[in-house]
Amino acid sequence: MEGVANRADFDLKQHSEFSGKDLKYFDDKTKSKFLPYIIEPSGGVDRAALAFLVDAYNEEEVKGKIRVFLKLHKDLAPTKVAVLPLLKNRPEIVKLAKKIAGDLKKNLVCVYDDTAAIGKLYRRQDEVGTLFCVTVDVQSLEDKQVTVRERDTMKQNRVEVEQLENYLNQKLQ
Repeated sequence: MEGVANRADFDLKQHSEFSGKDLKYFDDKTKSKFLPYIIEPSGGVDRAALAFLVDAYNEEEVKGKIRVFLKLHKDLAPTKVAVLPLLKNRPEIVKLAKKIAGDLKKNLVCVYDDTAAIGKLYRRQDEVGTLFCVTVDVQSLEDKQVTVRERDTMKQNRVEVEQLENYLNQKLQ
């Protein structure tokens, strides 16, 4: 994650030559002067980000297909929750899903997506590292519960809409 360049005494020689100043170090023990070598460490956000991404990239076979997911630590995952309606042609499901997303956005980084079938939506969120997918389905209209799918394990739990934010906050702690 960090580059280390041994610049030897090149930099100080150049500075000394062009500034006209003696930049040699005097060693009291040996009573001699010398130009110290310079070690230049180089690190940065870009290197750390690359290391996190490389470390988080995962592939696994699920039902004969390769599943790609970005297993970012919960503190690094840019999106914590995605709210997905199971059927985008059912206005009452879309309405509930949008309401849930709007409520969650007040305290969590949350997105709403209805641009594909649920399987593709899950995979898309997996690939960008979203921790949880909340699916609103027909049964949600009746029992006021949603399905919460975890990115890393793909396990799904039914959670009451009223308890959803508390449930997600507990998982994120």
